[in-house]
Parts: sequence; C-alpha cells; structure tokens
Amino acid sequence: MSPTAPWWRSAVIYQVYIRSFADGNGDGVGDIAGIRSRLPYLKSLGVDAIWINPWYKSPMADHGYDVADFREIDPVFGTVADAERLIEEAHALGIRVIPDIVPNHTSDRHAWFRAALAAGPGSAERERYVFRAGRGPDGSQPPNDWVSCFGGPAWTRLPDGEWYLHLFAPEQPDLNWEHPEVREEFESILRFWFGRGVDGFRIDVAHGLVKHPELPDLPPRRDPDDERPRQHVDHPHWDRDEVHEIYRSWRKVADEFPGDRSFVAEAWADTPERLAAYVRRDGLHTAFNFDFLMSSWDAKDLRSVIDGSLGMLGAVGAPATWVLSNHDVVRHPSRYGRRTVRRWVANESYRPDGPLDLDLGTRRARAAALLMLALPGGAYVYQGEELGLPEVEDLPESVLQDPTWERSGRTDRGRDGCRVPIPWTEGGTAFGFSPEGATGEPWLPQPAEWGRFAVAAQSGDTTSMLELYRAALGIRRDHPALGDGSMDWLDAPEGVLAFRREPGFVCVVNLSAEPYELPAYSALLLASGPLRNGRLEPDQAVWLAV
Repeated sequence: MSPTAPWWRSAVIYQVYIRSFADGNGDGVGDIAGIRSRLPYLKSLGVDAIWINPWYKSPMADHGYDVADFREIDPVFGTVADAERLIEEAHALGIRVIPDIVPNHTSDRHAWFRAALAAGPGSAERERYVFRAGRGPDGSQPPNDWVSCFGGPAWTRLPDGEWYLHLFAPEQPDLNWEHPEVREEFESILRFWFGRGVDGFRIDVAHGLVKHPELPDLPPRRDPDDERPRQHVDHPHWDRDEVHEIYRSWRKVADEFPGDRSFVAEAWADTPERLAAYVRRDGLHTAFNFDFLMSSWDAKDLRSVIDGSLGMLGAVGAPATWVLSNHDVVRHPSRYGRRTVRRWVANESYRPDGPLDLDLGTRRARAAALLMLALPGGAYVYQGEELGLPEVEDLPESVLQDPTWERSGRTDRGRDGCRVPIPWTEGGTAFGFSPEGATGEPWLPQPAEWGRFAVAAQSGDTTSMLELYRAALGIRRDHPALGDGSMDWLDAPEGVLAFRREPGFVCVVNLSAEPYELPAYSALLLASGPLRNGRLEPDQAVWLAV
C-alpha cells in the first residue's frame, strides 16, 4: 500500500464499548476516564484508531443509542472537556478517535421530540419525526405492519390519537430525513465534533434514515435457512437509494476539515452491490463487511464472501473493512464453537446451534483473526476479541438490560452477553475493570472464571490470544504486503484457503478436517497454533514469507 494513501484504507480500528471497557470513577460503568487510563494498552496492542460507542447525553433506554443531546457527553461518561482531553492524548500516541453518530432516531427526551409532543397533530414540530394517523375507522390500528428491531410493533399511539414510528424502542422515535432541518442539524453536529478533533464517525443504522413516502406494509420475510443466493428486496425502510444523497452531503462536510476525516457505515445490505453503493467516491469512505461476520466456518462460503466483497468494493474504488464481532452480535469464539456454524442473514437474530465447545471456538477464532488481518483493506477488533472472550450465555434473567429482552416477550435474550465488562487483572475489584476498592458493582456481572482471560494473565504468554493479536498487528504494520492492496488465490485442496500478497506474503487457513502439507516457504511469520512436521492442523492458519 502506498505510504501516501489515506490512513483509513488500511487501518485496524479497535471498538470501545464505553460502558464495558474501563471504569475510571468506580461506579461500575465504563467512562472516558477509563479509556484515557488504558490508552497505553491500546498503543501496545498496535491499533490505529478507536471507535467509541455513543457517549452523548442519554436516558440510556438503549445504552446511549437514544440520544437526548448530540453536543453533550452524558455525565455517566464524563464531559465534553474530558472528550477533548481523550482526543488530544490519543493523538499524542498516534491513535485516531472515531465516535458513533446515531442519525436514524433520537431519544424521546430530545428537545425536538418533547416539542413535537407538546405541539400536537399537524404541527411543524411533528414534521421532524414520522407521525401518522392510524388505520381503521377509529384510527386504532398502526399505520402499517412494520415491526421494531427489538420486537413488537414499530408504532406507538399517543393520547391525542396519532402514532409515531420507532424502528427500535418506543424511546427512540425515528427522524424524518425528508425535513431540511433534520439534515441541517446533523451537518452542524458533524462540524461540532470535527472541530474538536475527532477523526471520523461510525454511522449507526446507516442503511436506515429514509423511508418510503407511502409507508407501505413490509415485503415477505426471507427464510433464514434459504440457501439460494441473496437478492435485493425493495424494502420500505431499509437501504433505500435516496439515503446516498444524505451521505454525499456528509462527505462534503468531512472534506471541509484537514487530515483525512472518514466515515464507516453500519449498513446491512442484501448484496455486495448494494453495500458498495455506500462507499462510492463521493459518498462514505468505508462500510463494515457484515457478510464476512455472518459467514459460516466453511472455506467455500468464506472465499465467496471475500471475492464478492473485494470485487464490488474495488469497482467503486473503496477498500474492504472486515469485522468478526461487535457489540450487537454473539462473540465469534462462541459462534465458531459449535459443531455446525451456520451463516445467518441481516436483521435476523443469531441462534447458536448445539452445545458450546470453547476450545474449538477459540482455535477457529485464532485462525479467523489471521485470515481477517491478512485480507486487503482495513479491519475492526471488538474489545475483548483480542482476549478470546466468549459470549456470556448464562447471564441471569434478572440482570438482562438489553431492550430486546422485554420487547420480545422475554424470548430473545438480546445482546448483553457480548457486552459484559472486560477483565484486566486476574483478580481484584471487577477483574480490574473498576479501580481497586470501588464500591459500584459492574453494570453487568462478570463470570467467576473471567480472570483467566485477563490482559494481565495473557501478557507475555506467547501462546495466548492477546500475544497472537499483538504479533499479528505488529507484522501487519511493518510488512509492505499487508493493509490495502490486492491478493491472489493459490491452488489448494477443498477446505483450505491460501492466498498470496506481494511482496512475498502467503496466508493459509485450513478449514478442512485433515492436516494440510504447507507449500515451500522461506520463513514462518506467525501461526495460530503449533505446526507438526510442516503440516497445518485443522482450524489453524499461518502467515508465511515466500
């Protein structure tokens, strides 16, 4: 990759789920002070930037994704001044900072929505959101059959008879992006934070925002077990073509500021072609590659996803952005730790199939890390992924906080299992998540065995997941073949992925049931597990110099 290319084309970005990363003040909730205290760790890990989940003022109905004021930091996390200090300190270490932005909806406590409720039907204030009369003779039926991502209907009726749209929780009313004030407000918010030094934004629900003007009922749902190739479905509120006009305007805002400011889209799209539309040259810079995350542990499936992604994104001049886990999905050691690792589709809950074999899942997760970090483009690492943290699947029902749990009628446990505060020390207060002696309990309980995954327990152990990530990120940073660029597949038997990147780098991943005899190489750069007589064991990966 050219040394003059924008940083975001090759960056490894670490996702900080702020509530669960590090608790600086001892109240049991992670905060900006905690992130600042752990910047040296992030530097030693070797990441290029951090993405921070929403830190804005919020009633926390959805842990910060219900924003009441986009220009204020919630007191549980700190202040705007704290955020400015974090940005300055991160930059001093060569780490860029990318906060989340949530443009699809606000909190129901946002000043705009409070004004809309007070003003009543037909008012100008209600035009900033999606208010409609109900169906039926008395308007008692929702305007259409849309459903909330958290379960239940996507409409709530007010005492005055009108209904408002919320594709997530009722506390998260959807904005009307046809309204010019909405567009102007978000461009102003972008400038507010760009002016304070942030290097870009992760865009929540980037495929949302625009709704079909007639608000028609939903199309038929695709069967999650349907093995046929996915095709684009004209959906009334997801991935509509008109959304790209918004992002072309945002791109112009980013380009007003120096230093290659960038956007990454959380865009769930039906096909690689639809995803590529978000990252055309005048649009957003990158988009998460969820096809890769959702793939089964199968060489043919993974190769198909990689080829499709690189082909479509390359056609519009955009780099791929690979991801294995995040704060919304089951952690990948637990996904991979099943006898059957099935792929799943966007907007469907992932249901683990069978009992967990964590040793198997960890072995595959190590191999998957080397695969991801060797592919062309950038990559995201979700906090704790570098520690090999599994999903916490046995949280007591009494502690579940994700709104999905209640909204689904307590049938979907939601996302709390991947959000448990991460361990820093083998013992001590909250395994080092909180300061020693802190009295506040972690906002989600940590498993008793969490200490064995701790940073302190793994540091210096060359066989640990943490040291594998440190080694991989170090090689990736220094090797001229890695990062953005091209790749060529090598001949390999069924179940084995092998590709070459120039100059002189080969990655081999064995997803078959049999050991694989490695091709000739000049040096072994890194292996996810021990080699035996030059053979790569099942569920392992290597980086080779050739």
